[in-house]
Amino acid sequence: MAITASQVKELRDSTGAGMMDAKKALTETDGNIEAAIDWLRTKGLAKAAKKSGRIAAEGLVGVAVEGGQGVAVEVNSETDFVAKNPDFQKMVASFTKAALGVADIDVLKSADVDGKSVEVTLTEAITVIGENLSLRRLVRVEGETVVSYVHNAAAAGMGKIGVLVGLKGKDAGIGKQIAMHIAATSPASLSEADLDPALVEREKQVLSDQARESGKPEAVIEKMIVGRMAKFFEEVTLLGQKFVINPDVTVAQAAKDAGVEITGFARVAVGEGIEKRSEDFAAEVAKTLQGA
Repeated sequence: MAITASQVKELRDSTGAGMMDAKKALTETDGNIEAAIDWLRTKGLAKAAKKSGRIAAEGLVGVAVEGGQGVAVEVNSETDFVAKNPDFQKMVASFTKAALGVADIDVLKSADVDGKSVEVTLTEAITVIGENLSLRRLVRVEGETVVSYVHNAAAAGMGKIGVLVGLKGKDAGIGKQIAMHIAATSPASLSEADLDPALVEREKQVLSDQARESGKPEAVIEKMIVGRMAKFFEEVTLLGQKFVINPDVTVAQAAKDAGVEITGFARVAVGEGIEKRSEDFAAEVAKTLQGA
């Protein structure tokens, strides 16, 4: 099949591979982006490909904690200008507070905020602001103690990244440190047991193909795969990661030393996984003027 320039660009943006390598990978995989990423990784030509890192949409994540529960609510806007607007921030704060008393995002849409439902409030804000706004996610974490942290805070309790950490035991400050660690490293799961089996299988396949590229005996290759998978689990699971504040210990050990157990966490980044059309500011202004 014919490989387009836009496909090559997408693959380069997500892997950091060279143009010719990206084109060859797409040719070898019939234009399948996911398969092309794996092909590049097998050949050692791709940087870490983290699709979830392609932050696109604007907006804010609000976090709130009450008793043994914490919530993170993502509200998206089209531009960062809106995210900096005090009225938008007030709305996000009200949605987040309302989320403490509901089970999921569908119930949140019907929750009352100043005499109106969240859904009606959002619709009215769209009319006033003139941008498409969306209530995208509600994430909940429970525990004996729940700690929240906001990275790149735009206002109290809201910013570009919101983190919640559930703990068992008395928190003496380690909770916030762990939350900051999560904001920085974006672990895929709490432990190896919580990892998506499809993700594990895909990684094992890539690492197996990489090992076999070495041409070494099968017995050696099997040991290589075991070692590389152990390294993978260390890198992507929160409990297995080296603690950013003290890399000599894992997060699990740091928590244990502080007398607590991590029972759950959530990390919500604005626009995570949403593709945004690429358009420069001058073009956006020109389009607006044309429509005036």
